[in-house]
Amino acid sequence: MTPDAPATLAGICRHPIKAVGREQVTEATLAAGAPLPMDRVWAVAHAAGPADADSLAGWAPKHGFLRGVAGPGLMAISAESDAGTGRISLHHPGAGELSIDPEAEVDRARLIAWLRPLWPAGRPAPVRLVRAPEGGALADTPEPHIALMSHASNRALEDVMGQSLSIHRWRGNLWIDGLAPWEEFDLIGREIAVGEARLRIKRRITRCRATTVDPETGMRNADTLGALAAARGDQDFGVYAVVTRGGTIRPGDTVRP
Repeated sequence: MTPDAPATLAGICRHPIKAVGREQVTEATLAAGAPLPMDRVWAVAHAAGPADADSLAGWAPKHGFLRGVAGPGLMAISAESDAGTGRISLHHPGAGELSIDPEAEVDRARLIAWLRPLWPAGRPAPVRLVRAPEGGALADTPEPHIALMSHASNRALEDVMGQSLSIHRWRGNLWIDGLAPWEEFDLIGREIAVGEARLRIKRRITRCRATTVDPETGMRNADTLGALAAARGDQDFGVYAVVTRGGTIRPGDTVRP
């Protein structure tokens, strides 16, 4: 990627409830030092997770919440959220559909009941839906990162593995087309412009076994970690970025240095 040969923002993905559904959106308004709006605003705590509270005073470690690495069936959930009403609609190929108001106690209980059959019986059971602190996200790290992914790197890994890999395995936020494979790693420490916004690329994202799961079925079917290790000597895919200048972004926007 150069000023004369820019890349393109191909897609924007968010996950309103951590590990419970992904959705693609047509625009987002970024703010400096903030996560992607409506991304991982909610999370489902399990019985060994955070203390009994509907909202958290601060960021909490991922181990206290339902995650795809522990419950692969969750990876097959898709979502659709309504910013106006706050409602979140979920779909799973086996569990069917559920529409909830996450602020309503009765709907929180319905969500927990809907999730229980999708969660391994031998693990601490899902018990409640909790909200991130105002303006925050219950992501894997406390910093307000946005996860940037490259279609070229995904295609390169597909070539190594000889199979198609859905982008939703990686649960990223911004998908970029037009980079060379793995070029995103070379951007660490630099700033890029995405539409009206600017982001500083901070570091690589080291991956877990959740990426081995097919997000269409919720079944493990690809040794992504082994393929990354064989091809590159690591288990990294994608990079974390922080917003340094806010603005609205849309698929089709130019991405340039």
